[in-house]
Amino acid sequence: MIQRPRGTRDFGPADMFRRRKAERAMRDICHRYGFGEVVTPTFEQSELFTLRSGQSIVDEMYVFKDKGDREIALRPEITASVIRLFVNEMSNQPKPLKLYYVGNCFRYENPQSGRYREFFQLGAELIGNENPETDAEVISLAVNCIRAAGLQDFQVRVGHIGVMKSLALSGVQDPALAGRALRMIDKKDFDAMGDMFDANSLSRNLFDRITALAETRGGTEVLDDVEDVKAQQHLKELFEILKLQGVEDVEIDLGIVRGLDYYTGMVFEIDAPRLGAEKQILGGGSYTLSELFGGEAVFSTGFAIGIDRVMLALDAEQEAPEYAPLDAYVVPTEDAMRKYAFAIVSKMRSKGLRADVDLMRRSMSKNLKYAASVGVRYAVIVGKEEMSKRSVTLRDMKTGEQKQVPADFVAEELENSLGKGAP
Repeated sequence: MIQRPRGTRDFGPADMFRRRKAERAMRDICHRYGFGEVVTPTFEQSELFTLRSGQSIVDEMYVFKDKGDREIALRPEITASVIRLFVNEMSNQPKPLKLYYVGNCFRYENPQSGRYREFFQLGAELIGNENPETDAEVISLAVNCIRAAGLQDFQVRVGHIGVMKSLALSGVQDPALAGRALRMIDKKDFDAMGDMFDANSLSRNLFDRITALAETRGGTEVLDDVEDVKAQQHLKELFEILKLQGVEDVEIDLGIVRGLDYYTGMVFEIDAPRLGAEKQILGGGSYTLSELFGGEAVFSTGFAIGIDRVMLALDAEQEAPEYAPLDAYVVPTEDAMRKYAFAIVSKMRSKGLRADVDLMRRSMSKNLKYAASVGVRYAVIVGKEEMSKRSVTLRDMKTGEQKQVPADFVAEELENSLGKGAP
């Protein structure tokens, strides 16, 4: 028996019902904010991702040569693909451009809870201008996507990478070393950063200032001590706009760095505390990336939601919603009734009901047992006596209650019983 590859998962109907429900809710929020969906290739030239993230990402990617001897990679994330699409085909469109995506990504890493080799993201990119309004719009979208998915216990943290970058560069003259320091801050690996400072005879006073800044969290009052006036003003205006948009439970966290060179300003993360060590479910910020792919420099703000971690957080927070695969299951009592059964199920499907009919030629009792075992809500029994009166028997599979309804109106009766029709 062939097993699925390590770090991947299979999702059955009940799992996909829950995932699609959360995904549809987040998609709906994206549409309400005026974001249009884009789809990009699952594989790209590997250079697209190394230009974005550096050569170090190669060890995490699935990279291979195609039949034309081109180096191809399964996408480890989707932002680079969206910006490549913008540069190739959309750079002349009016701005702001509001784009969102949903897709699977691949990274070769050690699988653990909340971390897989194939994982799924919903993300958004707003391509336009570097200002507080743009950043607030994206943060508001992200927060409302998480709310719409059903998650209640989450924390929003916002920072500004310019604050930490300017401090690091003020005392570390080598940009490469400063970049290494920022990546260590991103990983909260202060021991390694201390060793690097010592090995390169860098100031311990600067190290202490950086670590103190990385621990700075709170309300907008913490910004009064920020030396970068531009970043300070940007975040204050950003928080004023967020408040007007109904997003108030947000914390300043100047230790958010994101670790990638192309981030330019505001950065933010959303955590689900119930997930423990792997609690981050979203990351994003403002950046410039298009010039790396041959386009003109343009400011963007975006985020990516880890759908897998959102689902784990929902599991930790609430019971899974009941999964009912079918609204109705049509049961013919004998072979002569099968033609009527197919006509009735067809009409119900045309009305938008999830309906099925016996395809196994079971007896009526076995069909009712099957309907109960798979969670069907209503059984529609098509019998000879009922059809002589152009009616069917509708059985509530939860209560066992039955009633006869006209065959021509069974779809409408079901819609009302299920709460899908008019009261």
